[in-house]
Amino acid sequence: MCAPKETGVAGFAFDECLWIKHVIDDVMFVKNVIMNHSMRLAIFNEFVSLKLLSIADTRFASSIIMLKRFKLISRGRQAMVISERWSSYREDDVGKAASVKEKVLSDIWWDKIDYILSFTLPIYEMLRFCDTNRPCLHLVYEMWDSMIQKVKASIYRHEGKLENEESTFYSVVYQILVERYYSTTWLVGNCVAPHLDEEISAMRMKCFKRFFLDQDERRVVNIEYAKFSSSLDGFGDSDSMVDRGVLEPRVWWLVHGASTPILQSLALKLLSQPCSSSCCERNWSTYSFIHSMRRNKMTPQRCEDLVFVHYNIRLLSRRQPLYTEGETKLWDICGDAFDSIGGVGMLEVADLSLDEPEMEAVIFRDEVDEVQDP
Repeated sequence: MCAPKETGVAGFAFDECLWIKHVIDDVMFVKNVIMNHSMRLAIFNEFVSLKLLSIADTRFASSIIMLKRFKLISRGRQAMVISERWSSYREDDVGKAASVKEKVLSDIWWDKIDYILSFTLPIYEMLRFCDTNRPCLHLVYEMWDSMIQKVKASIYRHEGKLENEESTFYSVVYQILVERYYSTTWLVGNCVAPHLDEEISAMRMKCFKRFFLDQDERRVVNIEYAKFSSSLDGFGDSDSMVDRGVLEPRVWWLVHGASTPILQSLALKLLSQPCSSSCCERNWSTYSFIHSMRRNKMTPQRCEDLVFVHYNIRLLSRRQPLYTEGETKLWDICGDAFDSIGGVGMLEVADLSLDEPEMEAVIFRDEVDEVQDP
């Protein structure tokens, strides 16, 4: 949606989504005019306490993150372009500066940004939620169910349409979401219970065979699963049935799964896993930092031990008060790179993860704090 192309599998979205690309291009133009001219950047820092972010394109929803930051600093940016210093400075491209002023003061332009942030919010929240290290596998299905409806409500509210009316733009967005996240079976509501689904049953049996090599133990697990799927014994209790729709799955298994101890243990392991692979990717980044072309004589066990120590020191440090204040605050946001986060105010965050929204909101107010500090 944010980068439509005339050709390819998403060519059908080009005409309806081209305006989104134009808005994002304008945002990047404004950012580059400010960041590429030291005096413009100095003027910007006088009016805005937060810094502009340069989000790596490999991150989820990088364009949306940039729009969120632009919206957050909209008041300061408007004050900047109407200031005497912005108008009087003529050492660089005056035409570009005038174009920036025209866009930043345009209510229509800001309305378009608000609209993009509004209808993409459910999608962004879904991506950010699934990109965390927290166990959230049990919540994804409910978010899938509600995401399309929230997107539709936002678009129809903006266009002033009734529920039964047709929206060309929503039809395109709907098609993109369906092809990206959904299946036909899910959308038409033909889902069946897990123990009646042939594919799920086959994969469950394959999983049991890998986890439980002993045939007798596997038979016990199959009996426990039959009790769970058929609501037999303790699973048929009224509290157990009601709590299925109220308690979180992990809590439910802890409360009601004692009658099937092996299945309970397996369910808790499954529900404790994060949806995201970001934790693995960070481990690979740490490994590449430790074992490099220059340090290539270490044994695999030594490298593994150093990665373990390095990564867990990072996790422990994030629980300390000094991580959020003082000279060492947010010391690890650039991962294992040696690049400085100081300088002109441009924050290149290649490893900025969506599970760390505080880095979008509180990054580097040091200059303002120093001014206010008596």
